[in-house]
Order: sequence, then structure tokens, then C-alpha cells
Amino acid sequence: MHTTFLAGGIASGKSTVARLLHERGAWLCDLDQVSREVLEANSPWYEGPNPVLEQVADEFGRDLLDPESGELDRLSLAMRAFASPEATERLEAIEMPAIKERLAAILTNSCCAATEPALTVVEVPLLDRIEDLLPLADDVLVVTAPLALRRERAQGRGMDAADFDRRVLHQPSDDYLRAHATHVIDNTGDEAALARAVDEWWHEVMGGSDAAD
Repeated sequence: MHTTFLAGGIASGKSTVARLLHERGAWLCDLDQVSREVLEANSPWYEGPNPVLEQVADEFGRDLLDPESGELDRLSLAMRAFASPEATERLEAIEMPAIKERLAAILTNSCCAATEPALTVVEVPLLDRIEDLLPLADDVLVVTAPLALRRERAQGRGMDAADFDRRVLHQPSDDYLRAHATHVIDNTGDEAALARAVDEWWHEVMGGSDAAD
């Protein structure tokens, strides 16, 4: 199994690259989805109440839990947790150990090697938060684009420019991403150009394993 961590800032094209790699045969692991599963009320990872969810409720308010289902009001949590950098750090201190533990378990599970070719791509929203897990990756593929272009793309998808700027402040810089990358894809063109860059990366990294037609 070859494991690639795929990173990039908001509206860089990271999710498009993930889709293109999936179309070529890669098995995808979305770290955002893992983070959502970490806070599920009936998580299969734990016997009894989810201890991570309980910690979040204790820290940010028991009223975040539905009185009947016990499910988390994620929108209300986001409003409280991202109200200040300090609150964001408190949330990450609770959930990141569980996210890392789950990711490590996924990547050491034999099911990850079930694809042909055997490539697992982990879509990582915040590479700096899991820097200690980089030894689990064979390479780090970073997708970049100029900030102004990314803002334009985000606005084209309906995101407010001020919201985009706030989110960028919480993400690792392009300099950080480039410093930790083994490969960089510059996504300043259209999707056809991006697909060609993905194919070039695929043939360089996967060698004799052909991408899907």
C-alpha cells in the first residue's frame, strides 16, 4: 500500500484532485469525515457513551446534545468553538487525539491495500494539526493556487469573501505546505490542466500502475 497525504488551502482544488485520484483507482480517506465520526453519539468505536462527545459537551455546553438522540448540534458547536482562537484550541485539544488515533487505525488496516493499484489518499484539511502522523505517509501531495484566485473560486461557490479570509487565517500557510510537500501541483489553470498534472503525478509516484481509463 502506498499512502499519500493530500493537502491544500481552501478553494485550492484539493477536493477535485481527490476526486480525480479516486477515479484513477485510489481509495480515499477524508479526514473531515473522520472528525465528524469522532463526535457521533452512537460511535461504534466505543462501548457506551462516546467519551469525546461527552468532553465536548462538558466544555462547550450540555445543551449542544439533543435530549432524545444525544446527537450533537454541530452548527451551534461551530459558532461557539470558532468564536475565538482560544475556543478553537480547546476543541482541537479534545478531538484531535481521537482523530489521530482513528486515522492511524485506518491506515494500518489491511482494507486500505484492497485497491488496485494499492493507493490510499488521505484528504487532510489542516496538515499542521497532524504533523506527527507524517511518518505514516509515503508522500505529501500539496495543491496550491494564488490566494486571490482561491478567493474568487470560493466566492463563485457562494462563500462570503470575509468568511473566506477568516478561514484562511486558521489554515497553514502555503509556505508551510510547500515545506512539508514531496510533490506540489500548481492549480492555476482549468480542470483539464489539473487532470494532466494529476496523471503526471500518478505515473511518477505509482510507476507501472496505470491510471483507470
